[in-house]
Amino acid sequence: MEVMIMGQSYILGCPEGGEHSLLTAVAHVDKEMCAIRDSGRVKARERIAVLSALNLAYQLAERPSRATPDDKAEAKSSVDVDALIRRVDAALGNDGQLF
Repeated sequence: MEVMIMGQSYILGCPEGGEHSLLTAVAHVDKEMCAIRDSGRVKARERIAVLSALNLAYQLAERPSRATPDDKAEAKSSVDVDALIRRVDAALGNDGQLF
C-alpha cells in the first residue's frame, strides 16, 4: 500500500487485515518525523528517521508491562526489532540504511 511520510511517498507491504494498524503506525511515524523536522535542529532525513525511531522505541519501552506477576515464563517483546529495521531500511531506499 502507498503511504506518505514527511511528504514523501512509500510503498509498503502489509499483511491482509493489517491496513488499519499500518496506517496508525505510519501516522505516528509521520507525526514524530515532522515534529523533529519542524523543530529546525535536524535537517538530514536519515537523522530525522533515526531520532524518530529512537523516540518511538523509547515510548514503547516506557509503557507498563502487560505481564502479570503470575507469569513464570520470561516475558518476550511482541515487537520484532530486526524486522522493523529491515522495513524502515526498505522504505528509506536511496536515502540510506539506518544500520
